[in-house]
Amino acid sequence: MINLLDDIIAYESGELPAEKTLEFFAGLIKSGLAWTLQGHYGRAAADLIESGYISRSGKVLKTIN
Repeated sequence: MINLLDDIIAYESGELPAEKTLEFFAGLIKSGLAWTLQGHYGRAAADLIESGYISRSGKVLKTIN
């Protein structure tokens, strides 16, 4: 749980690199938290899924260039 909180703080502070951001959102999608946190997280997760970066099951499919 502490790692999740640290990741949320780093994400909201703009301190997560692109690769870590994908891993962060993949974890949120896999656990279902992406759909229960504030709306931004669900919208961002849905965008990453629709763009083909993360699968609906929470697997990173490609990296951000």
